[in-house]
Amino acid sequence: MVAALCAAVCFGVASVLQAKGARAAEPGSGSGVDTRLLARALAQRVYLAGLALDAVGFGMELVALRRLPIYAVGAALAASLAVTAVAAGRLLGMRLRRAEWTAVGAVCGGLALLGLASGDEGAAHGSTALRWGTLVAAGGVLLIGAAAGRLPGRARAAVLGLGAGLGFGVVEVAVRLVDGVTGPALYALLLGGGAAFLLLTSALGQGSVTTATAAMVIGETVAPALVGVLALDDRTRPGWAPVAVTGFALAVLAALALTRFGEPTAA
Repeated sequence: MVAALCAAVCFGVASVLQAKGARAAEPGSGSGVDTRLLARALAQRVYLAGLALDAVGFGMELVALRRLPIYAVGAALAASLAVTAVAAGRLLGMRLRRAEWTAVGAVCGGLALLGLASGDEGAAHGSTALRWGTLVAAGGVLLIGAAAGRLPGRARAAVLGLGAGLGFGVVEVAVRLVDGVTGPALYALLLGGGAAFLLLTSALGQGSVTTATAAMVIGETVAPALVGVLALDDRTRPGWAPVAVTGFALAVLAALALTRFGEPTAA
């Protein structure tokens, strides 16, 4: 859980830095899968700093996913939005009101409940069908991005954010399924992670960061948590399931309440 929370801190600060870098880059083609925008964003030092933090956070996430149920790691990563709220106050001059600090406290409380209730990761290793399913899902993330390019601004940001969240969710599941140096789960991890970064950069550069981050949290928490429980035998401590459900819901909903702080502009 410490590793998962360290990942949330890294991802939370990185989102602010990457948003600034993506907005500072020359606009791309407007496509949902905009490789030119990503290339121009990589020329921004502030974006590269965010990318470095993402790399550290991903390492911490791998440690957590090897020891905790996916639902616990997903809720901890959703707390990165609370970190974004605080980082936005420091780096972008935004001032948190009492309601926002209450939401930050609710995220921390929800995670505390999850930490108390979560058991060890499930013993199931996943079926061959699930491994190939993650690879198909990773490819589907790119299709979502391509379709999003045809939508108007706010809807585009929402769909791109959801697609990015699903891509990161594929990574969470694939980490549990990787069992060698080759195989569909490893390919799904690489493709899903790369597609998620591409879609997220497009969302940050073209649309509302508020909308994109809210959709991303939904995509990277709910679906992977269900896969972990239904297919990988993730469980809570005996008798603690209601506490885990309460903690998960509290952490995710409170994090969503803070998504407006993803917008990289001063109030």
